[in-house]
Amino acid sequence: MSEFAGKVVIVTGGAQGIGRCIAEQFTAAGAHVCLFDVQNNPYFVGDLAKEEDLRAFCDKVIAEFGRVDYLINNAAPLFKGLPDCSWQDFNYALQVGVAAPYMLTRLLINHFAEGAAIVNISSSRDRMSMPGTECYTAAKGGIAALTHALAVSLAGRVRVNSISPGWIETRGATYTGADVTQHPAGRVGTPADIANMVLYLCSAKAGFITGENICIDGGMTRQMIYHGDHGWSLNP
Repeated sequence: MSEFAGKVVIVTGGAQGIGRCIAEQFTAAGAHVCLFDVQNNPYFVGDLAKEEDLRAFCDKVIAEFGRVDYLINNAAPLFKGLPDCSWQDFNYALQVGVAAPYMLTRLLINHFAEGAAIVNISSSRDRMSMPGTECYTAAKGGIAALTHALAVSLAGRVRVNSISPGWIETRGATYTGADVTQHPAGRVGTPADIANMVLYLCSAKAGFITGENICIDGGMTRQMIYHGDHGWSLNP
């Protein structure tokens, strides 16, 4: 029997993409999966930026199961930046991407089961950027830092780690040529690449890992790029 059989798992942003794949893998392993998404889903539809929705969701999970084994903070913040990201947009991104994971942890702090784990989904943009992504990048950098803060605060009770995905194709597109060969791993990532690590970090095999951030990007952030090398050119 899977070690996840009967476990209670929360997945935010679980209606599509990486979150959906994570939810499906836990479900296949016999876990009870509680989704929280602004999109339609079979468990809870709500806005992570609203405290009342966070409280209602946690009340529902605890009323039904009495505990939480794994909290997966996956929901994506807005992808905006200069010059089109307003004050409201920026703060909404931080609410969804940083404040909600913090508040969910706070609301559930007395209900985490023995051996519980939290996995936060950051992004390789927590360490590198492209123009026009300030609110998304700030949120992803924030959740990466929140990870090690929570790991220390919850020491001995809950392990807390984060994953920073690179290019993950969530819509089934196929890529060839430079899109593939620019990755040292030789391909674009898939949602399963992230979901596999989420389940590993929640498993007993990862019992000595906490406060860590793991970048899963096919090696892209380790590849130095200079104009004129290997056919690369900068065309601003």
